[in-house]
Amino acid sequence: MATPQPFKDFIVRYRKGDVIYATGDPGTEMYIVQSGAVEIYKESDGARVSLAVMERGDFFGEMALIESAPHSSNAAAIEDCELIEINSTLFDKMIKGNIEIAVRMLRKLSIRLRDALRRLEEVSIAAASGHRAPSTTLPEIPDMEGPPSASLTPPSHDGTVMDPGGEAGAPAAAGTEELSESAALRALPPGERPSGCHAVLLSEDGKEMFHIISTKAAIGRFDPVTGLKPEVDLSALDLNRSVSRHHARLTLEGGVYNVTEEVGALNGTFINGKKLVSGKSTRLRSGDVLSLGMVKLFFQEISG
Repeated sequence: MATPQPFKDFIVRYRKGDVIYATGDPGTEMYIVQSGAVEIYKESDGARVSLAVMERGDFFGEMALIESAPHSSNAAAIEDCELIEINSTLFDKMIKGNIEIAVRMLRKLSIRLRDALRRLEEVSIAAASGHRAPSTTLPEIPDMEGPPSASLTPPSHDGTVMDPGGEAGAPAAAGTEELSESAALRALPPGERPSGCHAVLLSEDGKEMFHIISTKAAIGRFDPVTGLKPEVDLSALDLNRSVSRHHARLTLEGGVYNVTEEVGALNGTFINGKKLVSGKSTRLRSGDVLSLGMVKLFFQEISG
């Protein structure tokens, strides 16, 4: 049976180097990256200053669309890419059909605002001390810099809004294949574990291990725009960019481990093949297989 493609009527394609929009262009559409990558940038004194790189699942252009204002930055494809193009009429239908979409956007915009304020603080401190700010990005909120891992879904052909958790072309739901517990345990020589390590996440091939030290650990991918790196950084394992930058968090409380998928995470989170409800904590036990997008990890508590 062919895989449904609910986005096919909204997809536009750009080649590497194509300009999607320029500063001053009417803000009549927003975009969601389906594949490839897009750079958001400004031009200052003849120099190109990068603001963000949008990857699969990221959205951009939403502020100009909402405000019906011209774009204040430029967007260009830095890889061949497919984008889902959403105009104001379609956007209104999406918001009215599923309020969760608006909640996800607000949450992502809040993250972006917090990052922008952090960069402003760095610039202010650097200016006061007479040094150059460590951040190479502009300390502002570009109207098209979509935050990582926003999952917005346009209506299907019958006009209904689809479940925002579903992604056309997204990897199939993680299966229930078991990782080898004996392989995981062999890979845990006590002398090589950092002090305070109470659990580990082991990659499917047994070559990558993430030591859990604190009671709260973010799981996702390194964000080159904000410089934020989660405690469990899956960038090296997730070559297909199926994991969101802010995907999930692992917590330990009262001796119990739980995993919570971040609202807006792309491609789902699974424990032993069972999909988690976004925003709801789910128990994680030794021997469980935790799957995020296309990445599978074996979870093991460390005793003693």
